[in-house]
Amino acid sequence: MNEENFRLSEKLVSTSYGKCPEEGWSESTIELFLNELAVMDSNNFLGNCGVGEREGRVASELVARRHYRLIHGIGRSGDIAAVQPKAAGSSLLNKITNSVVLDVLRFSGVRSVSSCFVVPMATGMSLTLCFLTLRHRRPSARYILWPRIDQKSCFKSMVTAGFEPVVVENILEGDELRTDLEAVEKKIEELGAENILCVHSTTSCFAPRVPDRLEELAAMCANYSIPHIVNNAYGVQSSKCMHLIQQGARVGRIDAFVQSLDKNFMVPVGGAIIAGFDEDFIKEISKMYPGRASASPSLDVLITLLSLGASGYKKLLSERKELYTHLAQELKTLADRHGERLLHTPHNPISLAMSLDRLQANCDKAVTQLGSMLFTRQVSGARVVPLGAEQTVGGHTFRGFMSHSDAYPRPYLNAASAIGITKKDVELSIKRLDKCLKSLKKETKEEKCESASSPSGPDDQTVPST
Repeated sequence: MNEENFRLSEKLVSTSYGKCPEEGWSESTIELFLNELAVMDSNNFLGNCGVGEREGRVASELVARRHYRLIHGIGRSGDIAAVQPKAAGSSLLNKITNSVVLDVLRFSGVRSVSSCFVVPMATGMSLTLCFLTLRHRRPSARYILWPRIDQKSCFKSMVTAGFEPVVVENILEGDELRTDLEAVEKKIEELGAENILCVHSTTSCFAPRVPDRLEELAAMCANYSIPHIVNNAYGVQSSKCMHLIQQGARVGRIDAFVQSLDKNFMVPVGGAIIAGFDEDFIKEISKMYPGRASASPSLDVLITLLSLGASGYKKLLSERKELYTHLAQELKTLADRHGERLLHTPHNPISLAMSLDRLQANCDKAVTQLGSMLFTRQVSGARVVPLGAEQTVGGHTFRGFMSHSDAYPRPYLNAASAIGITKKDVELSIKRLDKCLKSLKKETKEEKCESASSPSGPDDQTVPST
């Protein structure tokens, strides 16, 4: 099967039929569907004899079954979205997955998105691919303007692409850290719009950092003719984040937005969706990917969405939002009990933060010790942020690292209501946090505050992260 065959078939069945089914399919139906696709690939033909260097041969039967015998991957050497003549089933899988995911992005809030594709790289490298594509459009540009968010892969995505990130500090409004629009515009005027590759903004983030002012940034980018790439890492699950992207595209300029598969669709790590409003630019990004690509992320997300159906996915989104309210209420009650407070961050729809002022006042090392205690008690994803931490990433030293600010005024603890969270998760984590705080309070009274070996467990125990 080649591109012409696909175009001819689209005359009989419109591409608009590539939508997420309203009700989920059974496992047996999904397996039958995948087996039907697999027999369309040449490596599964009964009489096939291959004499090339890549013939879909697999030594392990276990590996073959794990991939439903869809071995050829997706794309061709010149385009990750291209059809492979000897892998019609895998090519069809790729096209169906991209269509289904596009439908999900639309009903999740970005109704005017025109194109997307699944790429077998996590968010950071997918952002890098976007920046490298823009290099061909703006060869003299060397800077990327970046409202600060303390997550290593975001920063490294720009450095890896060979650009110089220009870090724009956030401004403190109440408890929230928000985009400093004046500082962004001042940098544009100082550096010259023609020397700026793009503005790299963020939606989903850890409180007290809140989503960037996307509408204002998009309008500014349109005014100065500067591209705009949005890191929407775990924003698909939030109607507020998706609304910001929709509005930004409506009033200004958003060239592409990138979201993680694992964070939004509960599949294994290793895939992302690159989406945008200009189909030609999204195709340009797909052609920048060198060589063929693994079909595993596409297969995982397609199986998941066929299993859930649109109604099942929407139910998960609704439950997440309800549990965000429940988590906020429980954290507030706990904070009041221990003389702390839930920080007021109404613009962050996923992440919450609780102050640790009193805990630090009792003992300087108690804040970092709390992070270690939570991790050893199997509370994963809780993120303890002390005052004054420093971290060097890609040659740039961040003061107050993890707090998204040089000088955030207080230490705090993060917790997030991400898709798939359960009421049991909320209640157990609050119960264990309460015990840890009581234990630390007792220790500090007895002057037995000990230093912690790690502020919050292993380096990437920050869920959800970008």
